[in-house]
Amino acid sequence: MQTESAEEANVLEQAANAFVELRPRLFGIAYRMLGSAAEAEDILQEVWVRWQNTDRATIENPSAFLALITTRLAINVAQSARARRESYIGPWLPEPIDTSIDPAVGAERGEDLELAFLLLLERLTPTERAAYVLREAFVYPYPQIAEILQLSPVNARQLVSRARKHLSAVRREPIDKSEHRQLLEAFLDAAQTGNIGALEDLFAADVVSSSDGGGIRGAARFPLLGTNRVARFLAAFAPRFWPGAEFTWLEVNGRAGVLVPRGRSGVTMLTIEGSPEGIHHVMWIVNPAKLDAFERSRSRGSQLV
Repeated sequence: MQTESAEEANVLEQAANAFVELRPRLFGIAYRMLGSAAEAEDILQEVWVRWQNTDRATIENPSAFLALITTRLAINVAQSARARRESYIGPWLPEPIDTSIDPAVGAERGEDLELAFLLLLERLTPTERAAYVLREAFVYPYPQIAEILQLSPVNARQLVSRARKHLSAVRREPIDKSEHRQLLEAFLDAAQTGNIGALEDLFAADVVSSSDGGGIRGAARFPLLGTNRVARFLAAFAPRFWPGAEFTWLEVNGRAGVLVPRGRSGVTMLTIEGSPEGIHHVMWIVNPAKLDAFERSRSRGSQLV
């Protein structure tokens, strides 16, 4: 009996080691699919349960098997998430993660982890998104993508090609990390002083300001559009938001961001999407659930990946 128990423990330890080794990639797939670290974590819990209950002796390629289960679960969640997002109060933004603490999440094609790009992925169907993420972010071969999505390799290629075309039509020319931070610093300087002209000079013509509050009091329920409208809103907003604020700089999904105190107990996370044309999107995250999840991910450190 003791021998059997030792063998079972050894087998389970091997299963756990295989799962832990692959966990960063599995999380990266699920998070890119859903734009939610909490939902990605839930999926990984289910994948672990299924992995424990699987006859692993019949699995020739654990990496392929776990990616298959993760992706199919993420597709199911993404399909239901669409309906939830339609009833979300106010603008919805992806749930941010701290990539300075969890670099493995963005180790492969980290530019596809940026908040602005995760928003673009929302334009794709769940299956298109899965095909794109597997191929572009993690360089899976088309035969494996086809197996995961239960398609032919030809259809898998077509799906990725269609997703690329959809995204390339709306994706903006990127800037590097240092340019992004400089642009955010310039924005903060102009926003704090309420300098409308300086703000307008920083904005691209199609600038949008979105506040993701999930319905909490004080969060804007609709995005603001256009250089003058966004600049004037920020100028009016400045006297009661910025005085006394001490910024905490962060790395949010591979880009610079700041935490800004809001009142006595609240906090706002701020980051931007920028290109050589200027700032296209000012993103304010004030939803307490998303901010709490971000703080938990920072405190867990490498456990997230």
